[in-house]
Amino acid sequence: MTNDTSLKVKKLESIIEKMGSVLVAFSGGVDSTFLAVTAGRLLGDRSLAVTATSPAYARRELKEAEELASIHRLRHRVIESCELETPGFSENTPDRCYHCKKGLFEELKSIAKNEGIDHVADGTNLDDGNDYRPGSRAAAELGIRSPLAEAGMTKEDIRSASRAIGLETAGKPAYACLASRFPYGDHITSKKLQQVEKIEDLLREKGLKVFRARHHGNLLRLELGKEEMKSLSDPDLRNEIVAYARETGFEYITLDLESYRTGRLNESLIPD
Repeated sequence: MTNDTSLKVKKLESIIEKMGSVLVAFSGGVDSTFLAVTAGRLLGDRSLAVTATSPAYARRELKEAEELASIHRLRHRVIESCELETPGFSENTPDRCYHCKKGLFEELKSIAKNEGIDHVADGTNLDDGNDYRPGSRAAAELGIRSPLAEAGMTKEDIRSASRAIGLETAGKPAYACLASRFPYGDHITSKKLQQVEKIEDLLREKGLKVFRARHHGNLLRLELGKEEMKSLSDPDLRNEIVAYARETGFEYITLDLESYRTGRLNESLIPD
């Protein structure tokens, strides 16, 4: 960990200590895990990690979040969120994340109030401002804190600091909710979310690490990392993926010739 990252971690610790008590929106990803573990270490029972589960949140991710909370002895609570019933979410408008996050943050603020907790925080980092994130508008409107961003921590800072304390998530690939696999305007249903989850579970079981299964109606478009693209030179693996995708409900299975990059579906929304 560099001296610059160490200074940012100290600033983060100061921010959390001044909060006094905090509820962390905890997905089990790189950012929220580092934040929740740091808050738990500094504040003890005055911190609470809350994980929201729904059809848009992969069951595997929930299991990992529960395991992490147990390993690090976090105060942890799992709640059910109802994004599919939220206006603007199932319709998959460009501001879908705003509606989702607003509902979630309102519920988290209610939990915090009942628990006597002063602040609600999310895992937004400094790099997140480079992508289209309407959920950040909901956070600003509701007074949600983003201590990692406030401390100037980038994704690489968080990975480095996580490695320094032995966090299991230090090298975990970036993850976004399953709703992000659909082009804006395509209606989202529980069945479609399950299709995406099944395909991504198979890819993970086959040893792939960087990927997205993009849902385009009866067409599945796979975005893979550069190393993962090489693995599809194996005809047996290709045939297995194709057969399983057809069992899952897709008629056409394609490979995007551009390697995966985060925020791919948002690029059409960001001005040049």
